[in-house]
Amino acid sequence: QFFMLSVMVVNGGNYLYNLLLGRILGPEQFSDAAVLITFLLVLSFMAMTFQLTVARFISEFAERTENRFLNAMKRWAVVISVGVAVLIAIFAGQLQALFHTSSPAMFYIFALGVPLYFLLSINRGYFQGHKNFVKLSVTYQGEMLTRLVITLFLLLLFQGNSSIIVSVGILVSLLVGMFPLKNSNFSLLAKQNMPRDISKKVSRFIWITAFYECTQIIINNSDILLVKHYFVPHEAGLYASLALIGRVVYFVAWMFVMVLLPTVVQLRKEGQNTTRVFFKYLSYVAVLASAIVAATAFQPELIVRLMFGEAYVHIAPLLWKYALATSVFALSNVFVYYFLSMDKYLPVVLSGVFGLAQVASIMVFHASLQQVVEVQMVIMSALLLLQVAFFFYHTKSRV
Repeated sequence: QFFMLSVMVVNGGNYLYNLLLGRILGPEQFSDAAVLITFLLVLSFMAMTFQLTVARFISEFAERTENRFLNAMKRWAVVISVGVAVLIAIFAGQLQALFHTSSPAMFYIFALGVPLYFLLSINRGYFQGHKNFVKLSVTYQGEMLTRLVITLFLLLLFQGNSSIIVSVGILVSLLVGMFPLKNSNFSLLAKQNMPRDISKKVSRFIWITAFYECTQIIINNSDILLVKHYFVPHEAGLYASLALIGRVVYFVAWMFVMVLLPTVVQLRKEGQNTTRVFFKYLSYVAVLASAIVAATAFQPELIVRLMFGEAYVHIAPLLWKYALATSVFALSNVFVYYFLSMDKYLPVVLSGVFGLAQVASIMVFHASLQQVVEVQMVIMSALLLLQVAFFFYHTKSRV
């Protein structure tokens, strides 16, 4: 309950951060900031592979094996994250041209934070796996508050390139988010050997989770990046505001998923039935999603005006459709994370297939922003239906 309350505060702070950026910068400059925010979300999904892996296995190990496991994960995180950072820095010019941003410098600054985020996620995975939700909450609170305060302070103090200011705020927030830090006497050069059976099990989980997080990246962020590529900056800024409002249900669902995974693992370990806790969290997400979709359907213009201002009101008619597509995806996610904690991986594959289908569809159907949104509604609905079908096939139960 404490963690859920903390996550609500963090999500509220992150929302306030985005809303203030939208109001201060206006649609065109906000479209640049939205690219950086989207890159941060992509990075978070990549690093989540390590966080979920640590959370999944850490409670099963004795202290000596635990330290070996943590150091092995950190070693892989450093190697992969440095590689990603180098690629971002090398192709910063091409990224600027692809997404029509004002400067490549924001990508250079962002690249510096990539290794930090990966190590930060391992730290969070340790706290999550041990259910130390107080320290886990502190890392999220520190990151959110620092990004909010630093970015707004710099925007008010300087009248320069806003995209560079946003990237500096992100970098500083990742540094602060590292604390409290779990120290495991990490050495990059020292090899960390684990028992073969454990190593094989961990490797399998990492690959499956990495694949799933890639699908999350595609489904959650490809639409914003594709719209930034295909549409003019003003329309891309409007769409970014639409995505931010519509995705509130996804971020609300995320806090339940974060608690669901270690809870299901623990219940399995104790030989207890896991379907009851699954339905509990699924019902929470369903009720919240329904309320958000209803609100966006009945008062879309009021919501857009309150959140972003009059400059964004033209996007209001699409708000309920985008919220519905995101709600369906959030429900699908509860199924996937449940089966991921049960070592069942077909739902992950289904998400990957439909993620690629979404990208392909938007690349073909992008005559208008409405068409982009409606494509996502159709694809996410089909994905949820298949996840539900697999659940009943697997459990052989009836409602």
